[in-house]
Amino acid sequence: MEELHKPVLLSEVLEVLKPQTGESYLDLTAGYGGHASEVLDLTQNYKGSVLVDRDKFATEYLREKYQNGESPRIVNKDFYSSVLDLVECGKTFDLILADFGVSSPQLDRQERGFSFLKDGPLDMRMDRTQELTAERVVNHYPEWKLAEIFVKYGEERPGNAKRLAREIVHARPFRTTLQLADFVKSKSRYSKTHPATRVFQAIRIEVNDELGLIEKTLPLLTKVLKPGGRVAIITFHSLEDRLVKQYFKEASEYGEESELEVLTKTPIVAGEIELVNNPRARSAKLRAARRR
Repeated sequence: MEELHKPVLLSEVLEVLKPQTGESYLDLTAGYGGHASEVLDLTQNYKGSVLVDRDKFATEYLREKYQNGESPRIVNKDFYSSVLDLVECGKTFDLILADFGVSSPQLDRQERGFSFLKDGPLDMRMDRTQELTAERVVNHYPEWKLAEIFVKYGEERPGNAKRLAREIVHARPFRTTLQLADFVKSKSRYSKTHPATRVFQAIRIEVNDELGLIEKTLPLLTKVLKPGGRVAIITFHSLEDRLVKQYFKEASEYGEESELEVLTKTPIVAGEIELVNNPRARSAKLRAARRR
């Protein structure tokens, strides 16, 4: 099948997880199977592994990918709900991976409404069955709420966030991604990155409750990780990385009594060769730990 998404930090993930033949694998954000394919090639334990994604397009792709051979269990749910289900049934794994980035097909397909570089509906839903969309956030949230998420999730300066929120409220409704992106750009000062980057990040995180799901999921990971098992987590902005760093610190600070042993003192980032071949890896950070 055609590769729809190029996985970031692939060799680094394999290095920290060290997959061995027969080990079970849980991928909480399997996407289009870039990491999973490589891990499963090494473990050969398809039946004992689970691939999770909340995006139905991704899970349909995975089911087609594995239809003619041994197949892992494929789950179309958000990763928090999936981990709750696994905890309830007592299932544990040798290897766990979570890649919290947006997949290339989500960004590249303009009808998904994630990108400020392509015209599409203001959608941004990873799970397209949910009611909350970017259009709802942009056109119906009060000014104070928009400013709040621009600061909290977009890491905009408070003064700039309030100004942008006020401008958006006065100019709405907005119907498409380019309409919103061009408007934000017209109201912003020059910057090295597109002025809409932070605004779109904030709206996307709000729509998908990304940080809330991560915060609720992290404390459950040791409940689905076998002793000696390894967990690797890839983040793409400081808000996510801060949550992972803090969780690993709290879970490993009691020495031999700790639940986890941190394997990455500092986050692993992409090398120059990968950045040339896959520019979307530029903000990726990988942290990993082992279950005691």
